[in-house]
Amino acid sequence: MPELADVEAYRRVLEESATGRRITGVEVTDAGVLRGGLTTGRLRRSLTDARIDPPERHGKWLIMYAGGTAVLFHFGMTGRLLHVGPEEPVAAHDRVLLCLDDGGQLRFRDQRKLKGLWLAPDPGAVDRLLADQGPDALSLTREQLEEALDGRPRRLKATLLDQSRVAGLGNLLTDEILWHARIHPARRTDRLDHAEHGRLARSLRQVLRASVKAGRVPPRRSWLTGHRDEPSGTCPRCGTTLAHGRVAGRGTVWCPRDQPAERR
Repeated sequence: MPELADVEAYRRVLEESATGRRITGVEVTDAGVLRGGLTTGRLRRSLTDARIDPPERHGKWLIMYAGGTAVLFHFGMTGRLLHVGPEEPVAAHDRVLLCLDDGGQLRFRDQRKLKGLWLAPDPGAVDRLLADQGPDALSLTREQLEEALDGRPRRLKATLLDQSRVAGLGNLLTDEILWHARIHPARRTDRLDHAEHGRLARSLRQVLRASVKAGRVPPRRSWLTGHRDEPSGTCPRCGTTLAHGRVAGRGTVWCPRDQPAERR
């Protein structure tokens, strides 16, 4: 699933390949990815001849500004944004194609179509679409993190995955951050001590910065992600066999030695 780091990579694709370019045509091969009552005709009328401005990202949302309007992309489980040349054959899962004045194309490619594109005709509409989102994880301060963890006690992983608390974290990032912080994913938020709060804040910053640089959660051999899919994967820090289970309804991996379960 695309998480903050992946969406930031798509923002860079949009910024580097299309900012300042004019949209000369819009082709929708599958209107099933158009959301919020958006139609093919309205998308075409709103974007044709519009010039693309610098994009933004908030959490897992990518915001493309063009001609006084905005298109918000959410990539769901399998979405991607690509910049290709005009000679590139249209792939089976290319749902929306934006033709640019330099001959290139932006393509929204998505196999499962769980999310898609929303149109925001003004800044207020962008704010309304993102109203339920918490602060962006990449710019999160320690005070904002502590505020996100405050309130009704929950399992830590469930809270970090809650986009209304912290926007942008998904399953891989959350497991990686908690492994770096040496905190069990099922730890209750109201039982974290001062030192654990500090480790969590530092790990979140470090993991996100490295992941954004790589354009994804990197499968480094020194990271949990580099071992989590191995049948008998071991912790790259201590060599203990990794534990697998479900926390917050998601497949979860952790080190039972470095991330001990909470004592009841």
